Amino acid sequence: MKPTVLACPPSAWKSLRWGLAVCTFLLASLMTHITAKADGFIIPIPPPHIQVVPDLAVKYHHVRVTIKDQVAQTEIDQVFLNDSPYELEGTYLFPLPEDAAISDFALFVDGKRLSGKVLDKEEARRTYESIVRRRRDPALLEYVGRNAFQASIYPIPAHGEKRVQIAYRQVLLADRGLVHYVYPLDTERFSSRPLEEVVITVDLQSPVPIKAIYSPSHNVAIERTGETSALISFEANNVRPDKDFELYYSISEDDVGVHLLSYKERGEDGFFLLLIAPQVEADVEAIVAKDVLFVLDTSGSMEGKKLQQAKDALEFVLDHLQEEDRFNIIAFNTSISKYATNLRPASERDEARRFVRRLSAGGGTNIHRALLEAMDSNSERPLFIIFLTDGLPTAGVTDLERILTDVNRVATKNIRLFSFGVGYDVNTILLDTLSQEHRGASAYVEPEQSIEEVITSFYTKISAPLLSDLRLYIRGVEVEDLYPDPLPDLFAGSQLLVVGRYREGGSAQVTLHGTVNGEERSFSYPNLNFSRQGGQDFVPRLWATRKIGYLLKEIRLHGENKELVDSIISLSVRYGIMTPYTSFLVDEQQDILTEAGRQLVAESSRLTTLRSMPAFGAQAVADSQIQNKLTQAERGSESEAAEIKLVGNKTFVLRNNIWTDTAYDPQRMRVTRLQFGSPAYFQLLAKHPQWGKYFAIGGRLIVVLDGTAYQIESDAIETQGVSVPNSPVLSPWEQFWQWFCSITGR
Repeated sequence: MKPTVLACPPSAWKSLRWGLAVCTFLLASLMTHITAKADGFIIPIPPPHIQVVPDLAVKYHHVRVTIKDQVAQTEIDQVFLNDSPYELEGTYLFPLPEDAAISDFALFVDGKRLSGKVLDKEEARRTYESIVRRRRDPALLEYVGRNAFQASIYPIPAHGEKRVQIAYRQVLLADRGLVHYVYPLDTERFSSRPLEEVVITVDLQSPVPIKAIYSPSHNVAIERTGETSALISFEANNVRPDKDFELYYSISEDDVGVHLLSYKERGEDGFFLLLIAPQVEADVEAIVAKDVLFVLDTSGSMEGKKLQQAKDALEFVLDHLQEEDRFNIIAFNTSISKYATNLRPASERDEARRFVRRLSAGGGTNIHRALLEAMDSNSERPLFIIFLTDGLPTAGVTDLERILTDVNRVATKNIRLFSFGVGYDVNTILLDTLSQEHRGASAYVEPEQSIEEVITSFYTKISAPLLSDLRLYIRGVEVEDLYPDPLPDLFAGSQLLVVGRYREGGSAQVTLHGTVNGEERSFSYPNLNFSRQGGQDFVPRLWATRKIGYLLKEIRLHGENKELVDSIISLSVRYGIMTPYTSFLVDEQQDILTEAGRQLVAESSRLTTLRSMPAFGAQAVADSQIQNKLTQAERGSESEAAEIKLVGNKTFVLRNNIWTDTAYDPQRMRVTRLQFGSPAYFQLLAKHPQWGKYFAIGGRLIVVLDGTAYQIESDAIETQGVSVPNSPVLSPWEQFWQWFCSITGR
């Protein structure tokens, strides 16, 4: 976005430049909606003889956050690059997060502290309307509703850089033990090129034990340094940040913390997310005693590096057994070799190592017999079967349906089967089905990956189960469509995300049941509030992502039917989630806004898509990994297609050069037309400032809000359904000069 300087006599330049500086400062104060998406940036003011200058580039953006006792200290370090041949003056703008302690702000440039200003929301909104009329650019509309910090910076040397550091403090409130931190992070509109580096680190400390730590916006690394402390980090290179950095954490003295996030639109069912997290460091007495059975493929194809890595992984598992655990090892090729005839205590791990080291590769792959031997373990505890193979069934029973039927016939409810496929010569349908039907998970080790790293990382997460056979009950609010289903076990240091839908909002009691060493345990959480309207708008897309993953897996494992395909297409259109069935989302020729149009797409997609889903090979492994990623997602899936924009819980597709809300049905809805920048346009925005993030998408837009479809046109059109006062049409220069005179008293 390039600011244009209006031509004027030299004698008037000083006043005009001051006016532009004030204009850009006031512009910033408008850029702070509750979901604001802009970190600090500089609007350059060029010399008098230059009419256009490009925006500055951002070299790097470092953010260090310390949260202690719910007080967040945020320190920002940015370097801006001036690629132009001119020395520039600039206005630094920073949209303030909600409840920031403005008095704690400090801005330092080259060791010198610069003073700044803050405008309130109302003044910012009125000024913003004048700016939008003049610039004809809606991109900043999403920032209506909060204050902003501003300071002037001079000089910014030609082909040079300017380092800016700023810090602020805010108190984070806890809502029933759930704390939310937001850092505005979106330089895409204000940097002339991608950032070389973005780094965010959060040092989290609490006087109360920390349970769940969750970011709905970024894939963060979490290091739990104790029950009351953690380090959270995010790093990316050569990127254009396009969303706020959000972090939730829950605090609770309970053995298991349960906290709720929910969202509901008027007249529709709601969506919820439960964050379930136990203590990080569990007492030995609290850990569920388990049985671990390692079923290892030693067929000829495992010869060499693969078998050695598998052995190393097996020894890691042996070393990390709890003292009350039991184990056994089954090596299989054409025949079966067992370490012991029955489960053995963890104290025998040294003897088991010697058995492992003697294993060698050779023969075929008798998966059927190996699995039946594993099921016949006479275990009354949770039985974790770690099944590793690199090939298809080649010995004994090789029919897929027969293997699945026989395993299901003898399997007991205490079994959790975790399948690991090594390489691409594995039947992903078999492994995925085994894991899904026996409360486990499947994973794949690609040729360039290390078997040892994958297995050890997995086992570290499940080594200390705290609650098995989980069941969830919610009373007071009617819920449905929960994922995952069934619930997995709960492990020390882990967390479980459960998403679902609900009818009417209100207060509910959530009860979590499970077993610990054969004894029933329950945890009750009264007065959890399911939102009646509004809430966290990222939750619907997360629910839709997981449901689509579940539906795709059902099709792949059990066959295609019309209802499953229709559901996938409907969810994909509504939430902008790309699937093998919905590549048409980016095709403007496809009608996806009407039910009839989606039905035609569904008919053309069925069978063709299913045939492209093989059972084995590189594509099969990729398909399984994609579906697992969707079913286990912690963040809503996001499309990278240029023809799709995701804002809040809405999806917009580009149709006929108009960004169109996929909730809009042209056959059932009439549109209320508004001219971009008209008085009626700004009246609507003033009444509903939370809609600014949708209006910011573009000057040509169709969006459905509170049941009404609004069509925003950039050309002069007659408005309908909105009261518009009579006012003369002013040129952009006249509008700017009118505004300039109003604030300067001229």
